[in-house]
Amino acid sequence: MLVGRLADTFTRGMRFPARSFTALLALLTANLSAFSQTPKLPPDAKVLRDVPYVTGGHERQKLDLYGTVAGEKRPLLVWIHGGGWEGGNKNDCPALGLVAHGFVVASLNYRLSQHAIFPAQIEDGKSAIRWLRAHAEEYGIDPARIGVWGASAGGHLVALLGTTGHTKQFDKGENLDQSSRVQCVINWFGPTDFLRWGNTSIFTVTDPKSPIYKLLGGPLPENDALARTASPVNFVQKDAAPFLIMHGDKDTLVPVQQSEELQEALQQAGVDSTLDILPGSNHGGGEFFAEPKLKLMVDFVEKHLLVK
Repeated sequence: MLVGRLADTFTRGMRFPARSFTALLALLTANLSAFSQTPKLPPDAKVLRDVPYVTGGHERQKLDLYGTVAGEKRPLLVWIHGGGWEGGNKNDCPALGLVAHGFVVASLNYRLSQHAIFPAQIEDGKSAIRWLRAHAEEYGIDPARIGVWGASAGGHLVALLGTTGHTKQFDKGENLDQSSRVQCVINWFGPTDFLRWGNTSIFTVTDPKSPIYKLLGGPLPENDALARTASPVNFVQKDAAPFLIMHGDKDTLVPVQQSEELQEALQQAGVDSTLDILPGSNHGGGEFFAEPKLKLMVDFVEKHLLVK
């Protein structure tokens, strides 16, 4: 059982008022290296770790839950980590500050490309969303208010979650009576179109050592069909979830063009979407946690998950 709100006293020895939402989130996410700094919990606080969302599944098909079951059902924010689909883990979750403000937070692991090629990764994401909805009553989750946030490879997966709510194509396994649709998406510099990529970074589509090659199980054009299926832009419809997209214009790993193309597709479909391009920023970094950017994210989450 999940209990109460997480303490607002953290490893850096600073303290903020419980309702200082932006300051709290800023402390937890001051820079990318701080993701691994676990906040100190009050003595009676509890979390659930390594919860399987697939019965008898792969060791990576697990999630961590942070939150409370007290009172009314709470909105859920799900964090999906990056790492080129071949690394990273759920322990580095920048969303924990939301727990003190009435959210349940989940952080997912998923099968990496060395375990299974695409679409295993999005199938796992959807399995987790369905599992969370199936257990919403148990963990104090409002199943009608689920948002997702991811960076890089995680940004790609949350973009797919946000654009494929209308199809059952990637819904495999258990809890198929539950929807895998999400209510909003924060996409940080995630790939969106593998067929219009180019060879401008280590995320090339032809190098066997590249993350995209490994994700697809081979090069393009031999895997064009799978690359098309893995590209969120190809699923955009008017009923896609609202998006907040953030991307540095000097990103050397995922070209900013990827986010610009997704934004164009979403706007043409009439989807509520905002693209925030960070001048001079690369693939993540402290600029993404500057106060104006945190406010942008907080306002977005409040609009789509807190307002009933």
